[in-house]
Amino acid sequence: MPTASGAEQDRYAAHWDPSEARNPEASGVKIPVWSSSGAEQDRYASHWSRGEADNPATEAIGIPVRRPVGGAAEQDVYGSHLGPRAYSIPYEATTVGLLKHTILPSLGLHTGLSVVAYTASRVANRVDGKDWLWPSAQVASAWWSAVGTRLVHDGVPIGAALSSLTYPDQVLLAAVTAWGARLLYRIVSRSVQSKDDDARYLSEKAEPGFWNKAFFKMFLPEAVVQTIVSLPFTLPFRNPYASARSSLSAPIEYAHDLAVLVFTCGFALEVVADYQLTQHNKKSPNTLNREGVWSIVRHPNYLGDALVHLSFPLFLWGSGKLHPLVLLGPVANYAFLRYVGGDAQLEAHQEAKYANTAKAQELAEYKRTKNSFWPSAKEASNPWTLAILGVGVGGLALERVARYLAVHA
Repeated sequence: MPTASGAEQDRYAAHWDPSEARNPEASGVKIPVWSSSGAEQDRYASHWSRGEADNPATEAIGIPVRRPVGGAAEQDVYGSHLGPRAYSIPYEATTVGLLKHTILPSLGLHTGLSVVAYTASRVANRVDGKDWLWPSAQVASAWWSAVGTRLVHDGVPIGAALSSLTYPDQVLLAAVTAWGARLLYRIVSRSVQSKDDDARYLSEKAEPGFWNKAFFKMFLPEAVVQTIVSLPFTLPFRNPYASARSSLSAPIEYAHDLAVLVFTCGFALEVVADYQLTQHNKKSPNTLNREGVWSIVRHPNYLGDALVHLSFPLFLWGSGKLHPLVLLGPVANYAFLRYVGGDAQLEAHQEAKYANTAKAQELAEYKRTKNSFWPSAKEASNPWTLAILGVGVGGLALERVARYLAVHA
């Protein structure tokens, strides 16, 4: 029996009050969970306040995503119902709230952009216009979610909107932008150099009434896929409260390090693969490229893309906003790369194109000796595997320096 009143505040005081507990039985038991009251505003303060968070687990990563114009008190949260000023940060962590504030607006954005891409592609009679949309729409969605909504709904200047992002979120936004800009440059360069449509689409274009069906058959489905793929960099910006409340983990610094390593390796693999392929096609257009990073797997550029998208949830793991839904992003991207518009489609096209040529034998040998997507165990000793890993470690070292400067600025 407690020697005090037995009331709840006396029995559990040792868990919250840093001073001596009034329940002698709890004296000396050092198990406080939070350094403050344990109330919700203290536990989740790091996601909203730019001041020092009461949750010490977040201090190593940095301070939060987006700060409300007012506070997180009830009068600020519900102020938009009573006054003329709109409050842009949603607090609904329910399924309906996620649909309303994140998924449906994102789908609307991607659908609208797909209509524009379809119209332009039909006028130009080139299906590869939809390929331009794949990276550009996702980058646009990320920037709109992180910055654009603040500009439009809050009237915040762009500099203030950017500075309201925490360092981990700034890194995430920069990573998405770098990935999209590189891929868009690659696709646009390839389209400009070619006088005709991408060869993968020529057989489909020959079908009667192709353009009348193309929007619903190709453009709109990809808009849906893009909405899912972009969840890791739309959900945490559009609904940071739900991301924090439903996170699978508290902020973990080594997860941020892992994200930087995985992203850098994937990005480097994409860049090197595309460069080596371009150089090979200039020098030896009648042979398959099986050198360099193409000696690791048959599609190193797709592997690099998958690693890049895998890194995005890892960034959220590091910042404590790993909502379960964001895991659908890399899964959807992987499924699309493997079974819809990636290596399966490309190799089917190659087999038809190289039939009865010397390249057909090379392709058969290539398939026999190298995996399509994931490297075999023996590739761990491949010099190019080690080189890409070395680039990743170097990228992590540079990011750590940048992180130190940002935190101590």
